[in-house]
Formats: sequence, C-alpha cells, structure tokens
Amino acid sequence: MGDVVNLNRFRKRKRREAKQQQADWQRVVHGRTKADKRAAAAERELAEQAHAGHEREREEPERDGPEPESENPSSAPADPPEPG
Repeated sequence: MGDVVNLNRFRKRKRREAKQQQADWQRVVHGRTKADKRAAAAERELAEQAHAGHEREREEPERDGPEPESENPSSAPADPPEPG
C-alpha cells in the first residue's frame, strides 16, 4: 500500500512551484540588473544635458515709440455723478 498524501498540500506545492517558474521566466525576460539601470540613467542624463546645451535664449524685442496706453483704473476718468 502507498503512502497517504494530503492533496491540499500537494496542490499548494504544485501551485507554488508553477508560480516560481513563472517568476523566474519573467525575471529573465523583463529584468534588468542594477548596473543596466544605472547605465541607462547616466545615458539619459547626458542626452538631457546635450539637449539643454542647444536651447536658444529668447531675447526681448526692442520697442521704438511710445508705450501703448494701459488700462489703469487710477488714470481712467471717473464715472459721471448720478442725477439726483
């Protein structure tokens, strides 16, 4: 006669092993080492610096002539008094 096997433990162990295999596969397919991540970050930083080095500074256009009138409430004429 064979050994008595607890089916719940067997199922749980089988499920755990399957999950572990799936996790191992995902690590191989999608995983990156810390060195890979650091190299990518350094490369990205260099690219950002190179891009920032080529930006143009905007210059204010020179204005000749009088300033345009602004809508300043203190210089606007007061409302006429109400008849009364």
